[in-house]
Amino acid sequence: MAIKISTAARTALANALNALANAGSGPAVIQIRTGAPPTNVSDADSGTLLGTLTMSDPAFTESNGVLTTGAITSDTNADASGEAGHLRMKDSNGNTFLQGTVGESADSPDFTFDDKSIVASGTIAGTSLTITVPIS
Repeated sequence: MAIKISTAARTALANALNALANAGSGPAVIQIRTGAPPTNVSDADSGTLLGTLTMSDPAFTESNGVLTTGAITSDTNADASGEAGHLRMKDSNGNTFLQGTVGESADSPDFTFDDKSIVASGTIAGTSLTITVPIS
């Protein structure tokens, strides 16, 4: 038999993730990096840092276990050129609390760009991201 959680537990888990995102004195950020994400969120960063997008503060709103980002500020001066492969979300203290894949819609990533090829000094824009805590 599979473990099941209640709607209240689902909401609490989503709100706990939101609290991690909002830890520190400023907004959370989304780092866009090349290659596959590290095996674990606690592992060191991997790939080349292409750019950093700034999240709103608070980072998410929660509704029925679904976290949706507020406004995400574009990086208008990308750090490096390369193909976007993964993201790492960090609180304002630099602690990574979430990671996922990035790419174009055909790649079925967690975070979608119109073009995953990033050019140094160019703009990296992302509009929104949702995270769903499953209920059983």
